[in-house]
Amino acid sequence: MTGLRIAILTHSTNPRGGVAHSLALAEALCALGHEAVVHAPDPTGRGFFRNAACSTVPVAAQPIAGTTVDLVRARINDYLRHFATPAACDFDVFHAHDGIGGNALATLKHRRLIPRFVRTVHHVDSFSDPQLAEWQDRSIREAARLLCVSRTWVDWIRNDIGAEAAVVGNGVDLSVYRSEPTEADAALRERWGLGSGPVILCIGGFEERKNTLGIITAFARLRESHSQAQLVIAGGASLLDHAYYSARCRAALAAAGLAVGRGLAVVETGPVPQAEMPALYRLSDVLAFPSRKEGFGLCVLEAMACGTPVIVSRLPPFTEYLAEGDALFVDPAEPGDIADAMASALIPSRRGRLRVAGFARAAAHSWRACAERHRDAYAACARPIEETTHA
Repeated sequence: MTGLRIAILTHSTNPRGGVAHSLALAEALCALGHEAVVHAPDPTGRGFFRNAACSTVPVAAQPIAGTTVDLVRARINDYLRHFATPAACDFDVFHAHDGIGGNALATLKHRRLIPRFVRTVHHVDSFSDPQLAEWQDRSIREAARLLCVSRTWVDWIRNDIGAEAAVVGNGVDLSVYRSEPTEADAALRERWGLGSGPVILCIGGFEERKNTLGIITAFARLRESHSQAQLVIAGGASLLDHAYYSARCRAALAAAGLAVGRGLAVVETGPVPQAEMPALYRLSDVLAFPSRKEGFGLCVLEAMACGTPVIVSRLPPFTEYLAEGDALFVDPAEPGDIADAMASALIPSRRGRLRVAGFARAAAHSWRACAERHRDAYAACARPIEETTHA
């Protein structure tokens, strides 16, 4: 396939899994000889959370104070304004990674500004608001080609939508995520006041599908035998409103007597710059990631590449790409099970085995292979030569 111009649309410039996937995929596509450009609404004006070896377009967007519906509608309209002219739509392939971009592209298709689009379904949310549910459904049903990062969601699409999708998977950059310590490790340890540990890392902020409450409950039990243990809650940048669940998590922390702050039992970092994530993984004794619902769990591969043992749910998609010895599998509904896994991950002999298995599993997932798996979808959805008008 000759080089294509590919417009990749993601929902924000923040460090979320789908955004990280979009940037890494675009970089790998460029390395294969294509021109991939990642777009995202950017109300902050700061651009993407990391520099990328591909072109990026922070789409002009205004801060929105209102409901999630108001925010999503505004972001769809941000995209529609950006792609309002044929010149702005001068791409061979349009590829959305979420409902916001998918709805914008569906509207552009109806306006005959683009012929068709590809949609990657990372995961499907359960929305109580009918408008959010309708937007999510439309972004999937109107795509010409559907992709998923795991078999779990391919099956969901087939059973619930009656459509077919292909698995494209995920990758990890082993030149970035490494086990060898750097100067950044010591600087990060000092900044957050991380002591002798053990340090349990939780990624995703306070979010129900990330099972943060279960992790907090499990960590409180671990502290009974490891009084110096610290829980680092990283991330949390999200377009969705998690205020109610966050309040439940903070109430649980207070009830357990777990203080939050630098150097305390619980360290809440907020979004962490991409450049600092490898150091954060290396400083952590275990990544606790017993999600209730996940598309893939990109941070699992990142932690493994850095030599950090991982706890995951005994559920798909984790059971799809991880073998029994790669990670510690738990019932996400049982905090006692999670606490036992935290303690087990601290046993030296088990840590050693998990590190070796994790290195091998991470090495088996490359972004180049992920990009190559997109070729068929792009070939089917690229503009025919007679439709393409390059300036």
